[in-house]
Amino acid sequence: MGEEIAISAHPPLQPRGPWPRIVALVLAAALAPALAACGGGADERQDADEPEGKFPVDVVTAKFPTDQRLAETRDLRLEIENAGDEPVPTLVVTIYTGDEKASQPFSVRSDQPGLADPNRPVWILDEGFPKLVAPGGSGKGLSQAPTAGADVAQTDTFAFGSLAAGERKDIVWRVTAVVPGTYTVHYELAGGLTGKARAVTADGSPAEGEFVVTISDKPPRARVTGTGKVELEGG
Repeated sequence: MGEEIAISAHPPLQPRGPWPRIVALVLAAALAPALAACGGGADERQDADEPEGKFPVDVVTAKFPTDQRLAETRDLRLEIENAGDEPVPTLVVTIYTGDEKASQPFSVRSDQPGLADPNRPVWILDEGFPKLVAPGGSGKGLSQAPTAGADVAQTDTFAFGSLAAGERKDIVWRVTAVVPGTYTVHYELAGGLTGKARAVTADGSPAEGEFVVTISDKPPRARVTGTGKVELEGG
């Protein structure tokens, strides 16, 4: 008869004691620098792709009604032109309300103690906005237009892609006022996301501006058209 082989019905014993955990920790420690290097390399490449310098721009249009009412929907509109000879790598617009930046462009930070979230919205940004107005367009029919402004890490910042020499981008943020008071809405332009490409005016100063807006606690006046449609004043 041939040699018999004994087959156990029991699974192999698992190693006990601290050794499995120690081995896992050693492997994790060995892999961590490599993983960090991979992530850091991606950031460095993104930074390296953005040219360093000043890129002249002209804010052709900057509009946001200074007198508004609760529940009223209005447009903040910025039309920006590349006034230089070189393309702006990435047109970036940062918007914040008040003296201190909040987590959202149209919110303010509250100093009230004990709040789980100190950010308080003053305006609500309509879904799908900001959007681009077609060249020569009036801005009507924007509700059906595609959204613009790529998502970035900063929630108060919007990226609109490259801007060729002489090209313009007409951008609209549609918002609805929800808190009365007087607020300053700031906007800042940049030529990229890393801070190396700076957007400047003709005299070399930072491209930025602001609107001082008062929101009344009176509801907007409305009227009924001949077709029975209700329209808000100024809407």
